[in-house]
Amino acid sequence: MKISNKIMKSLNFKGIILLLLLFTSTYISAQTSDAVLGTWLNDTKEAKIEIFKNGNKYFGKIIWLKIPNDANGQAKTDTHNSDSKLKLRKILGLQIIQNFDYAGGNLWDNGKIYDPKNGKTYSCKMTLIDKNNLEVRGFIGISILGRTTTWTRSN
Repeated sequence: MKISNKIMKSLNFKGIILLLLLFTSTYISAQTSDAVLGTWLNDTKEAKIEIFKNGNKYFGKIIWLKIPNDANGQAKTDTHNSDSKLKLRKILGLQIIQNFDYAGGNLWDNGKIYDPKNGKTYSCKMTLIDKNNLEVRGFIGISILGRTTTWTRSN
């Protein structure tokens, strides 16, 4: 019986270790997937974008503009949008990042990014370089045909 008890204790210990490893890896994965959440200053320092999560998708909206008004003192609107119905949308509060998936590691992809400066929407991927720097790559078709900017975390 002493051998059986030693085996049982060993199996229980290994089971506990296995469960701890499983919970720890799940916790670390959840932490990593949400590491992109927060407020980011774009590369030109003209806008702050809040990245948030809805379900298991990631989105972002403009929450601050360095110059929020046009030359007439009115709130800037989406004047470059090709859809005439959308030209009167305010830039402040505009959702520009849509439907990103967490792809693992430091990558979020399969999303879209809207550029209010030209009214165009691009495929996009985001790569977290470190906790304070986010590479945002907009592209047409394949990732090699695009442009990368680096956003910095904002308070």
